[in-house]
Order: sequence, then structure tokens, then C-alpha cells
Amino acid sequence: MITIQKLLKKKSIGEKIVMLTAYDYPLAWIIEKAELDMILVGDSGGMVKLGYTNTIPVTMEEMLSMVKAVRRGAPSTFVIADLPFMSYNISKEQAIKNAGRMVKEGGADAVKLEGGKRMSETIRSIVNAGIAVQGHIGITPQNITQLSGFRSQGRDYDSAKALIEDAFELEKAGVFSIIFEAVPEKLSNFLTKRLKIPTIGTGAGSGCDGQNLITPDILGYYNSFLPKYAKKYIDLNDIIFKAICDYKDDVKKVIFPSKEHTYLLKNEAFLDDLLKEFDNTKERIS
Repeated sequence: MITIQKLLKKKSIGEKIVMLTAYDYPLAWIIEKAELDMILVGDSGGMVKLGYTNTIPVTMEEMLSMVKAVRRGAPSTFVIADLPFMSYNISKEQAIKNAGRMVKEGGADAVKLEGGKRMSETIRSIVNAGIAVQGHIGITPQNITQLSGFRSQGRDYDSAKALIEDAFELEKAGVFSIIFEAVPEKLSNFLTKRLKIPTIGTGAGSGCDGQNLITPDILGYYNSFLPKYAKKYIDLNDIIFKAICDYKDDVKKVIFPSKEHTYLLKNEAFLDDLLKEFDNTKERIS
């Protein structure tokens, strides 16, 4: 089973950390079977699972439902639960309470929240409460309005400087790792070499200590939007669509269900007698 110490060891020896998102039991079960290091139950599930146009509407209850399902599917994988928008932004007390729910009720090993140095005191409070925290800088979807859309960060001097300051401030606050989302490769390489904690890239180049992607993106069954950094390994959308259409045709043509999909009795004599008796009774009643 992966622990934070094992993640730190992987960084020290240069072994890449592999992470994916999951939002339900079946997907988590498959990821654990593949022996990945970590699963992020991201608020991205609000878009790829619940159908929201962005992550803002996702609630704590919706996140908890997904976290519980993932934990049941992957009991031995390191599970990180995303804290949704406005579940940690009001006060440190609110942040600690909701982080605690993710661990105590959801069964998560850690929580993740977005933001750099402005969130450092909140992160420090959660860590001091005994809960492991993963940081997240670069594109932060919960602040997408302030960022003017899904645009990569660190593309000019001031933005790059802010990301550097954010990364070191998060490390000081006690995060065990940081996700860099859509950060220029040169900048993420610089930070990866200087930070003591693992860096996880999501569109931040191969120099990060590990990689994370949204699983529906790599499987091709969420086709509304595919980020530049995502690689589609298979197109399940077409495969699933074909299977559903084939099922529809089989039902209409009475090909399905066939005998192999139907419950049959070896001796149906008693059933013939029962049905005949019922028919006779029905006739008498009528």
C-alpha cells in the first residue's frame, strides 16, 4: 500500500508516480487492479460524471458519495479527495471540518485543494489537524472566472514568479505533493528539482515526479472537451455507442434474449399443470 513516505522515496530515487482520477466503484476497481500509486477523486467528476458545465456547482455530499464509492473499489490505493468550491474558502474551521469529513466519512487518505500562498494558512491548519493535503496550482478550475477560462499559467514574468512563490509557500505549509496543471515545462522542471515533495504534472511536462490525468479523457468516453495535455488511449465512446445500438437492433429483431440468456427448467411438467390450473380458475371466476 502506498504511503506518503513511499511517495517521497519514489521522488528521491527518480521513480515516476502514476495517478488517475476516478469517481465510481468500477473505475476505481480497475485502477487498483492496474496497481497505480494514487487515485484522485476530483471535482472534475461534476463535469464528466454529473454533467455540470464546470466544477463550481459540485457539493460536499456529491463529492462524499464519489469518494466512498472509490474507496470501496480501491481499498489499497492512496485515495485523495478534492475539496469542492466553497467547502474550504470561508474559514479555517470550515476547511478542517470538511477535510475531516472526507477522511472520516469518505475514507480518503488525503484531501486536495486549489490555490497557492493565499491558501497556505488554511492548508497549515488542515495539516495541523492531522490530515494530509495535496496542493494544486497553475490552472485551478474553481477559479476559472478569475483566470478568464482554461488558460495555462506562468506564461509571463509576473505569472511565473507567482507560481514559484506559490509552490514554495505550499511546501512550507505542509502539503505532501503539488499538482501543476498547465504549467510551462521549464518552470515545472525548475520547481521539481528544488522542491522536496513530489510534483504531479497535469499538462506540465515529463520532468515532474509523476503524472495525473482525468480518466474519462484517456478512455475517450467524455467527448465534450479534451484538453491539449490529455492523450486519448482508446475511444470508448464509439465502442459503447456501437454496443448500445447492437443491443437495440437485437431486441427489435427478437435476437436477444436468446436461449442462452433465458432461464429454462429441466422439468416443466409441474409448471404446465400450474398454468392449466390457473387458467381453469380464471374461467370459473369470470
